[in-house]
Amino acid sequence: MTARGEMTMEQPSADTLKVILSGQWKLGADLPGADKVQQMLQSRPRVRNLVFDTRELAFWDTGLLTFLDNLRKFCSQQKISLNNDGLPEGARKLLELASAVPEKKDAHKAEVHVSFFTHLGDETVNFFQSAGELFAFIGDAFVAFLKLLRGKAQYRSADLGLIMQAVGAQAVPIVSLISFLVGLILAFIGAIQLRLFGAQIYVADLVGIAMVRLMAAIMTGIVMAGRTGGAFAAQLGTMQVNQEIDALQTLGISPMEFLVLPRMVALALMMPLLCLYANFMGILGGMAVAVWMLNLDFIQYYNETVTAIGLWNLGIGLFSGFVFGVIVALAGCMRGMQCGRSAAAVGDAATSAVVTAIVGIIASTAVITVLCDILGI
Repeated sequence: MTARGEMTMEQPSADTLKVILSGQWKLGADLPGADKVQQMLQSRPRVRNLVFDTRELAFWDTGLLTFLDNLRKFCSQQKISLNNDGLPEGARKLLELASAVPEKKDAHKAEVHVSFFTHLGDETVNFFQSAGELFAFIGDAFVAFLKLLRGKAQYRSADLGLIMQAVGAQAVPIVSLISFLVGLILAFIGAIQLRLFGAQIYVADLVGIAMVRLMAAIMTGIVMAGRTGGAFAAQLGTMQVNQEIDALQTLGISPMEFLVLPRMVALALMMPLLCLYANFMGILGGMAVAVWMLNLDFIQYYNETVTAIGLWNLGIGLFSGFVFGVIVALAGCMRGMQCGRSAAAVGDAATSAVVTAIVGIIASTAVITVLCDILGI
C-alpha cells in the first residue's frame, strides 16, 4: 500500500472511463490533479460516463473532496455523467451536500466603477441630506431647551449633576496640561523673535491676549471634542444598539429631553469655566518661560499681563467657550442618535462626532473672529 495518493485510469468500454484511486489522499500532499482526468476526457470525446474504483484507497480527507469537486464541475460543463457509487460513503455524502446548494450568481459582486461626476453627485446629495438632518436636530434641541425654560422638560436633575461632574471636574487634568503647554509654546516662540529687539516684556501681551481671547477656548474645545463628544456619541450609540432609546420612546419619554438636553446644558455651563481655568494655566505657562528663560521679574510680567488683557478679550473667550460647548454636545449627541445597530457603527459614530465637533469649532471661530472685526472689538 502506497503512502501517498495515486491515480490510474482505465477505459472498460468506449463510453466509460474508470478512475482508480489508491494510497492516502491527504490535504497538502503531492496529490494527482484533476487536470489529468480532464485531459483524458477531452482527448476521448466519446466518453460520456466517469466511474471510480476506491477499493485500494487507505485514507482520505478534504484533499480527495477537492479533487472530486473539480471533476464534478468539469463533468457538469462537458455534460459527462459522473457516477459516485464507487466512492467511499462519507465522500459521497459530502460531495452530494456540496452540490445540493448551488452558488448564487451574485455571491461575488462585480467591481463597479463609478464615474467622477456620479460620485460628485452622490456626495452632494449626501451633503444636503446631512445638512437637513443637522438643522432638524438643532431644531429639536432648541424646542427641548424651551421646554426646559418653562419647566416642562422630562429629565432627571441627578443625571445633569453627574454629567456636569464628568465634563467639568474630571476634565481639569487634561485641560491643565494642554493649556499650560500651549502657553509655554506661545511664549517660547514669541521670545525668540522679541528678544531680537529687546522687547521681551511683550511676551506677556502675546501670551495673555492669545490665550484669553482665542487659544484657551479653541484648545479646550478640541480636547472636549475628543474626550466628551466621542463619549457622548459612544454612550448614545450603545443605547441605540441595545434599543434603549426605542424603549424610552415606547414609554412616551422624549430621548431629546431625557438624554440630549442634560448633556447639552452641562457642557454649555462647564465650558466657560474650563476656558477660564485654561486662561490661567496658559498664562502660567508663559510666565514660566518669561521668568526662567528671559529673566523677567514675576511682578513685572503680572502687571504687563493685567494691562494687556481687557474685559472684551475675556468676554470673547468665554462666549467662544460657551458656543464650543454647545457644538461639541450637539455633535456628540447627534452622531450617537444616528448610530446604526452594530458594534462597528458605535465606533464610526464616535469618530464622526469628534470630526464634526472639530470642524464646527473651527468654523465658528472664523465666524466669531469676523463678527468681532466688524464690531471693532
